[in-house]
Amino acid sequence: MLDSALECCQKCRGVIATIPSRIECDNGLCSRVLHSQCTGLTKEQLKLLETIHNLSWKCDGCLGSNQNQSLLQLSKWLEQSLRQHEKRLEVLEQRSKLDDPGQQAPMLCPYLPNTISRKAISITVAFVLLTTLLGIILATTTNLFGKTLNKSKLGDVLDDSRLNIPINSTIDQDNIGGGLILRFVHRQAWLAQPPQKTLADLTLPVSLVIVLPTNSDNCSTQAQCVLRVRLRQTFDIESLQEDDIAFNFVIGGDGNVYVGRGWNQVGAHMSGYNVRSLSFAYIGSFQNQKPSAKQLSVTHLLLERGVSLGKISPNYRLTGASKLEPSITEYKADQLYQSFSNWTHWS
Repeated sequence: MLDSALECCQKCRGVIATIPSRIECDNGLCSRVLHSQCTGLTKEQLKLLETIHNLSWKCDGCLGSNQNQSLLQLSKWLEQSLRQHEKRLEVLEQRSKLDDPGQQAPMLCPYLPNTISRKAISITVAFVLLTTLLGIILATTTNLFGKTLNKSKLGDVLDDSRLNIPINSTIDQDNIGGGLILRFVHRQAWLAQPPQKTLADLTLPVSLVIVLPTNSDNCSTQAQCVLRVRLRQTFDIESLQEDDIAFNFVIGGDGNVYVGRGWNQVGAHMSGYNVRSLSFAYIGSFQNQKPSAKQLSVTHLLLERGVSLGKISPNYRLTGASKLEPSITEYKADQLYQSFSNWTHWS
């Protein structure tokens, strides 16, 4: 590949003065000689050509002729395939005319047998149907997922006066701001025991709503209030031998309404008045401390909800248990009752 004679570079037309800067094409039919730097090879590649005898280098002219030869062979193959295709079409037309002159030639793939063509069509149809089915499933799943995101963060166990609350709502902080909504915490949410027996139904609407204290520690968070309500139910069932928690509703310092016996069952809050009244019990003792603003605010909403549902008569009376039975000390809660003194229905 190396030669000591002075020659001209076929690319830059410069004189090749030294042997190390000379490189010759290894194609036996070519005699082109170039400067080493004109080949476009790196120093490492040139060093490999000098040290490894089995490596060869061909100039751009020889490489281009090889590509042209390959393109020529590909062109001949395509032309031959086109001719074969035309011949097959002619044969199909002749057969169709012999079988039924009025019938058109079947549209079959010229390169495949009839059975293989039918299998390909069947596979294609099945693939399309499967793709359509997957699209329907994906659309349905996306729709259900979107509906789930739009549900209330409170889940099924909480009842809220606002509908369709999105997942990014701050409803869990609303009552922290002052009990501005009516939010029920149902029995399964505060892990209530089931009633010891079936409770009697209350005749509705009632005309009397009795407020009274639970005579327990107050609470300001849902976790604290849930504990107070559960302890009160345990006390009523095990110590007082009641069938369930005594009250219809329990209102916590967190501004939530905890469902006791609910709207429809007779309570056990005050003998002589149970069958004709609903009871609102407030978590706390209220001898020296007033109920929270949240408790009073949510009481307004609870009374309005009872009237709108037909559970409370529109001309109801709101009164304190101690006003009905002044001699019973457990009903004493002066600060609680004074909070309702200017309310329209207070008696």
